[in-house]
Amino acid sequence: VMNLRLVMENSMKYGVLICIRCHDYRRHDIYLSTLLYLLVPCHLFVAYIIELGAAQHAKGALSCIKRSDSTPTEDPLPDSRSFQATWYTIAWAHGINATFCLLVTTYTVYYHIHHPLIGTICQIHAIIVWLKSCSYAFTNRDLRHAYLLPQTPSSLPEIYSQCPYPRNVTISNLAYFWWAPTLVYQPVYPRSPSIRWLFVAKRIAESLGLSMFIWLASAQYAAPVLRNSLDKLQTMDIASILERVMKLSTISLIIWLAGFFAIFQSVLNALAELMHFGDREFYTDWWNSPSVGNYWRTWNKPVYHFMRRHIYSPLVGRGYSSGFASTMVFVFSGFLHELLVGVPTHNILGVAFLGMMVQLPMIAITAPLEKVKGVNGKVIGNSIFWISFCLVGQPLAALLYFFAWQGKYGSVSRAKI
Repeated sequence: VMNLRLVMENSMKYGVLICIRCHDYRRHDIYLSTLLYLLVPCHLFVAYIIELGAAQHAKGALSCIKRSDSTPTEDPLPDSRSFQATWYTIAWAHGINATFCLLVTTYTVYYHIHHPLIGTICQIHAIIVWLKSCSYAFTNRDLRHAYLLPQTPSSLPEIYSQCPYPRNVTISNLAYFWWAPTLVYQPVYPRSPSIRWLFVAKRIAESLGLSMFIWLASAQYAAPVLRNSLDKLQTMDIASILERVMKLSTISLIIWLAGFFAIFQSVLNALAELMHFGDREFYTDWWNSPSVGNYWRTWNKPVYHFMRRHIYSPLVGRGYSSGFASTMVFVFSGFLHELLVGVPTHNILGVAFLGMMVQLPMIAITAPLEKVKGVNGKVIGNSIFWISFCLVGQPLAALLYFFAWQGKYGSVSRAKI
């Protein structure tokens, strides 16, 4: 009933704000975004070329080891410096390729793509390809090490034996990883036996319907609240700003939940079904999180697995503390969040980065609540999570970036209220 009252109040106050032709996108935004969509995946092909050369060198190195009758635990090649220099060259080649992919997209979006939604889509695509390129390089490095030192105890999963290195370095193998709904490369993934086309159709219908809902909710409900908050921010009316943040929290939460369901439940499951991808755990029950840390471990499993596999675990394995490794994960995540929000809006404010850094003390505060016996600790932790999630996080960040956008460009829509 309360939501229905808000709908009626919004309609009586603003009328219908939906306007298909009112969005201020430019023709060259479409051209540039299409060009980026076609060119960015080429960096994955470059990573394949680099790995193809590395695989050939690894075959030659293994042949040299066998001819010299040296044991795997000893110096594998007579010319160890030349051998190590080759691997450093491969690592630098991967680093330059992945970084160039992200830099070109970031530069193009920040300076040449005006519409923030189009820029955000371009940034998301580039970051996904960047993370996949990094994972492809890191995993193949580990596989090369196991290949050259076969008698060294290895922790490679048993499923990897179905496609051992260097047989995995093929175009078809990379193409599957490109489209698979995961950010962590494996030579082989669990596969489902067949495609359920009705399941795919349902997931696509869900994603389309939710996308339409997000557009309607953003234009009809979120945009008026944001615009009506500008004068309060200019005069630094703290009480009014807090009132606007709380008013914005409801619609921002609804939009976020719709977007979450559309991506993690609909799009990723549809893609997984088409790719015969067997691992469908893209999220768990993050809404029941007894702490802030539990939320970050459960709401976005693909990113969580990447961070744990390629940042957290390597740092801990090299002797760093778990606290330091977690800090580096959130520093890296904050950098990505700023790229996703600050670059498309053409305002590098650092708010998204700072928001990720604030998570560290909140994780430390709520972590002991997970260990409290009974339900009281978990209820308190879950309450802290939802308050920070609904009131402090998304609404405030959206308000600040919208204010910066308005200060730089004016209205993002030609529709007048």
